[in-house]
Amino acid sequence: MPKVIYPGTFDPITNGHTDLIERAGRLFDEVVVAVAYNSRKKPLLELEERCDLVRQATAHVPNVTVMGFSNLLAEFVRSQNATVILRGLRAVSDFEYEFQLADMNRRLAPELESVFLTPTNHLSYISSTLIREIASLGGDVSEFVNPAVQDALKKKFS
Repeated sequence: MPKVIYPGTFDPITNGHTDLIERAGRLFDEVVVAVAYNSRKKPLLELEERCDLVRQATAHVPNVTVMGFSNLLAEFVRSQNATVILRGLRAVSDFEYEFQLADMNRRLAPELESVFLTPTNHLSYISSTLIREIASLGGDVSEFVNPAVQDALKKKFS
């Protein structure tokens, strides 16, 4: 199986992301979780902190590598000698945006394929945005994120 790149901001990584990474780890020889710098999104957590949290949340998946990147995704995928991009679809509302990204990536790099996975049902409503909001208001996010992520969010909002 080819190497797959799973890009995202992971601000923070959730159990929904981890679910997709675990499943991709069974489908592909190597999974590279590509943590995007993306200053336009004004992330809560710094890039290296997000990379560290992804490493901690996925340490149990042996064929996962975590890397930060700040260039065009198609260029990053090529630089990793990969041909597949993994994206998650939580709901129909995600589909249109993801479809546009897949088409643009195909235009920029025709050799790349996009593969979509849906999270396990009980994780489909989780988003990083909701996790940040709950944590910022002092709510308990332990059900939705790795303990290391919960600790990082508590520190950030204390």
